[in-house]
Parts: sequence; structure tokens; C-alpha cells
Amino acid sequence: MFEKEYNIPESRKLEFKETLPSGNKIERTAVAFSNDAGGEIYIGIKNEPRKITGIPENELIKLEEQISNIIYENCNPTILPDILVQKIEDKYILVVKIPRGSLSPYYIKSLGKENGTFIRVGSSNRLADREIIEELERKRRNISYDSTPVYEFNPEELDLKSFTKLYQEKTGKKINIESLSKLGLIKTENEKQYPTVSAILLSEREIKQRYFPYAKIECARFKGTKTDATLDSKTIDESVCSQPDLAVAFVERTIKKGSKIGRVYREERWEYPMLAVREIIINAVIHRDYSLQGKDIKIAIFDDMLEITSPGTIPPSIDLNSLSSGQSEIRNKTLGPIFKELQLIEQWGTGFQKLSDELKEYPEIELKINEPGLSFQIQFIKRDYQSEKGGDRTGTKLEPSWDQASPKVPSNHPASTPQVPRKYLESTPQALKTLQFCVEYKLRQEIQDHLGLADREHFRKTILIPLMENLLLKMSSPEKPNSPNQKYIITEKGNLLLEELK
Repeated sequence: MFEKEYNIPESRKLEFKETLPSGNKIERTAVAFSNDAGGEIYIGIKNEPRKITGIPENELIKLEEQISNIIYENCNPTILPDILVQKIEDKYILVVKIPRGSLSPYYIKSLGKENGTFIRVGSSNRLADREIIEELERKRRNISYDSTPVYEFNPEELDLKSFTKLYQEKTGKKINIESLSKLGLIKTENEKQYPTVSAILLSEREIKQRYFPYAKIECARFKGTKTDATLDSKTIDESVCSQPDLAVAFVERTIKKGSKIGRVYREERWEYPMLAVREIIINAVIHRDYSLQGKDIKIAIFDDMLEITSPGTIPPSIDLNSLSSGQSEIRNKTLGPIFKELQLIEQWGTGFQKLSDELKEYPEIELKINEPGLSFQIQFIKRDYQSEKGGDRTGTKLEPSWDQASPKVPSNHPASTPQVPRKYLESTPQALKTLQFCVEYKLRQEIQDHLGLADREHFRKTILIPLMENLLLKMSSPEKPNSPNQKYIITEKGNLLLEELK
């Protein structure tokens, strides 16, 4: 088992340290692992280049006690690591096993919850923002974000036309206040009714955009293997119950349908396994993390591959290496059962098995799974793709993914900016006004005063975070995101976009 771990790169659940790190680095990793899926820290192994340096035998017991005490005394809630001694190549190492926690959020005591809660993103530890801390607290209480009430919204304002029509078609049941309550779309507190997040997500575009402008799918067909030129694009921001079919329709409109010779007749089929693609799109809508502001689902089609990226990492209980074994964990506990009633899914845990089965009919397609940042990504890659010039494929798998791409423009292409930020600015005048105001560094309160906005949280979620997520605005001190002296200024990409909008 150790030989296998030693030869793989650092990851969400694995970290290597040559010696006990200084400062609070060991505590950061401990709380990050506990807040996620757990993990192991190997001490006595240098990561880059990978080399077993070992620990002197006479220091093992002292170091083991030191690590145990550091984690026990400095982390809250209490984390109890399991520390083992391993011997390889005549050298001793320590394996610090951190269990997955059930009392999240875990944080470093001396820093407090707001500044000491860390999460695991890929192979690094990242300071959790307020939204992630709130999600960790919901996880501890076994409450899903989509089931939480939206207190500032009146149930009578809901517009559920598309959902009501589809639900009646698929189930034969009528929708009324009683059935909305049974479905978890309306909750009663102190004798007053409130719609839940799921009810807003299932509403028509105008209602949904007011509270969740990023609960949408951005689709694009690019020319070649990079994102420099767009051939076709579509924003799907209807009710989430309508989004999967609309996204599948876009994919079918922009990919090829060829034919092959069967045993007797010529058989037509899509260039990608569309049953598998449809399954991934449905899963992206059902299982995405709607609590992450400023992030949407992205479908990117290139000459050499089709890529689907959904906000939110794989749940801690799911093993990426055994996705086809029937594992299932529902992130959205209200939307999930509703989608099952709508017959968008058949049975929990069968999605990746169906995907695996269909891929057997497409030996020319390779399936690749990534976790870029706080996202889950599936790529359908053409194994034998060659460009028109005869070279090997160079799709985004060799570069930052579409939604992680740098705003810098290649020198051999004219300056251009993505459609997503443009549409956001055109539909959000206050965001445009913010960029125009931030030609010099400005404090958050200065920006709010300029916009005439009193609600700090509303400003943060609908203006500040989306602008930074789209790389249009940047912080003066990104290493201290919660600093009271934090200031913001427009980026080069933001200036380019303002020029195009003039």
C-alpha cells in the first residue's frame, strides 16, 4: 500500500513533507483534511523531487508526540490523528492519518473560525471564505443548501410554470401549496411560509436570476482546440428543470453525426456518446454546489474534445477511482428526489455505470476526470485527433481549463474577452459602475457608498464576488482576503471589456 502512495502525486487526500513544517502548516493541513475527506501526511519524504529522506530512529517517538500534541492542542474541534511508523529503503517515515471530521468547520484555534478555517483544493490548503464556512456548518447539521428558506421572498411571487407543467406531465400530480410543502419547496417557520432555495431555482428566469444569477449553463463551441475563437454559444438560464434538455440540444446542434457500417446496415451515431454526455449534464445540474457564488456550469466543445465543468467538488464519501461501482451521495437533498420524479434520473448510483457501458461502444473516446479548483470536470477526448496541419491535439487538457483560463490574450490573436463577463456587465449596471469607479484602489465601503448600496452581503454576493470570479476586479492584498484594509481595483481584462462596451 505504501509503495502505491509513495509513487503518486500530492492530492486532495495526500501530502508529503521532508521534515515537520514550521509555523502552523501542519495544523492547516489537518483542519483542511478534516473539513473534507480526511487524508494522510507522509513526513520524511521530500515532494519535489520525490525522495525518501527519512527520520532518525532515535527521533521517531519524540516527533510523533510533537505532531500529535500540535494537532490536538491547536485545532478546534478536537482532531485525533493516527500516527504510524513505516520503514522503507532502510529509512523511517511517519504517516499521519487525519480522519474525515463530522463536526465541521474545523479551524486553527489561535486564528478563530473566520480566519483559521482551511479547505483542501487539489493538493493545496485554501482559506475558506464565509460561504464555504456556512456550507461546512450546514454539513455538520446534515442540512443541504437547496433546502434552506429564502426569508426575503414571498411564496406568492414564485413563478413555477415550466416546473408545474413538466411535473404534471411526468407524475400526473397537480401542484398546489400542500404539494409544494411536501416536495420541500415551501417551509413554514413561526406560522409563516417561505420558499426554499430549490423553489427559486425551479422558478422561471426572471425570478431565478434575481437571487441566483449563476444558476445557469454557459455553452460554447470553439474553433480548433483552444478558446480563442467562438463558433457558437448559448446561455441557458431557464428553470433548472429545463436546463438539461436545452444543454443536450445545444451539444447535438454543434457536434457531428456520422455513420459506420454495421453487420448489415449503415448505422448513424454521434461523434460523442450522447447518452453518456446527457447523463453527465443531468448530474452537473443535480449535484452542483449552488452555494458557490459566481460559478456556473460550463460546456465547452472543441475539435478534439467535449468538456463539462460543474461547480463543487466530489463529495468526500465518493471514491474517484470507483465511480462506476454504484456510489451515490446527494448534495441537493430537495432537488434530487424531484429530479427523480421528473424521470431525469432513473436510480441513484447508476449514472457512471451507464456512462461506462456506453463508452465501450466508443473505443476512440477517452474519458478524463479532473477537479480544477472547487469544481468537478469530465472530458470526452478523441484519442486519435490530429489538427488540420497534421499535428497532435493540444486541447485544454494541456492548458488551464476554460473556466480557469488566464485573461492574457495570445499575441497571435486579436484581443477578445469571454462572453460571460460581457453579458454579466450588460445585465448588471451596478457591476459596470463598480468597474468604472475602481480605476484606483477603493475600499469596499467606498464602492458601496458610490453605488448607494447599504446591504454588505448583497453587494458581496451579486457584485464583488462575480467581478473577481471573472477576473475583472482584483484585491490589493489577495494573501489577506479578510483584511479590513482590503482595497479593489479594475484589472487589465476589466479595462479591455470596458473599452469593448463603449
